[in-house]
Amino acid sequence: MKLSDVLEYAVLGFVVIAVVALLFGQALGQPVLLGYVETGSMSPTMEPGDGFIAVPSVLLEDPEPGDVVVFNARELHGGGLTTHRVVRWTEEGYITRGDANPFTDQESVEPPVKRSQIVAEALQVNGNVVVIPQLGAVVGAVNGLATGAFDLLGSLPGFESAADGEPSPMFLVAIGGILIALSLVFDGSGGGRKQSSHSRRRPDYYTSGVVLFLLVVIVVTPATLSMVLGSGPTELTIVSSESPNENALVVGVGETATVDYRLTNNGYVPVITVLESRDPGVSFGQSVFMVPGKGSRNTTLTIQAPDQTGAYDREIREQLYVPALPQTVILGLHEIHPLLAIAAIDAVLAFVTLLVSVVALGLGPIRLRSTGRNVSLVEQFRRRYL
Repeated sequence: MKLSDVLEYAVLGFVVIAVVALLFGQALGQPVLLGYVETGSMSPTMEPGDGFIAVPSVLLEDPEPGDVVVFNARELHGGGLTTHRVVRWTEEGYITRGDANPFTDQESVEPPVKRSQIVAEALQVNGNVVVIPQLGAVVGAVNGLATGAFDLLGSLPGFESAADGEPSPMFLVAIGGILIALSLVFDGSGGGRKQSSHSRRRPDYYTSGVVLFLLVVIVVTPATLSMVLGSGPTELTIVSSESPNENALVVGVGETATVDYRLTNNGYVPVITVLESRDPGVSFGQSVFMVPGKGSRNTTLTIQAPDQTGAYDREIREQLYVPALPQTVILGLHEIHPLLAIAAIDAVLAFVTLLVSVVALGLGPIRLRSTGRNVSLVEQFRRRYL
């Protein structure tokens, strides 16, 4: 294979993975490799709809003034992901502001941003954000299609229970029907092809194993990133004081504080969220939730103040799972280790991807280039899908 062909396939592979990652990010309501801004608060750096490369915060050091971060706001715009620039750091947290705003978020309604609230940073080169113009417009179109697809699937027998984390037998029947329909569509459109040992040796044919492996990677990688990067700690500070006040987290020495805690799902796909804390004196009104797409759930936290005065940080960890397995199974694996639950979910996603791909593509050699020798793979991709 020529070097130009290798580069061509590498670029196309990167584009496909980026698009799939973006779709997963939108479905689960968090940036996975790519993100975009919806408002003009970051103008002129980023206009509404402009995208950026989202670098997971776990891969970076603590943000510095001038960095553009994506954080889970508690009060701003009703809570949810916000992309603003770090102005400075204080002992209470980071002070942030949109480039177009005359005042900081903390001068409005948002408390200082804790390090645990930051999920990603926008990639910058020489101090400038790498902007992808109008990425949000593409996402908006995809979201419209995704919403229609989810509404359609939700109306099918069995899919409603699957969305609640408890797949029913009808769910498996529905999946089988979809696979049969896909098979008929591909057979009718010429998807079936005669297999021959001669075609396997041609340079523009590839073994089905390689293609199937790439498809599994394209699906499983973003799903894993969404569960790993979407999970993490949230810090609350309780003050044990001799003079408690109206602040719910400023309480008397040794007393308890009960505060509301809200879980928000900004994506379209329901997620199973498990709340945990290793800190002493922290308990939950409810610790396991199925948070619907574009929905939220509320619970209460009870935190006991230490017997000595002072401010104490308490960490609340949220662990997210894609409900590809029954909730009881996911929770059982979670009790052993969260990574085991993620691995089991990835295995299910990989199996479904393989099953659909085999039905759609078959097991014979797959030709990725047309009979026209001067038509590149990228051009074929553009002609077929764009």
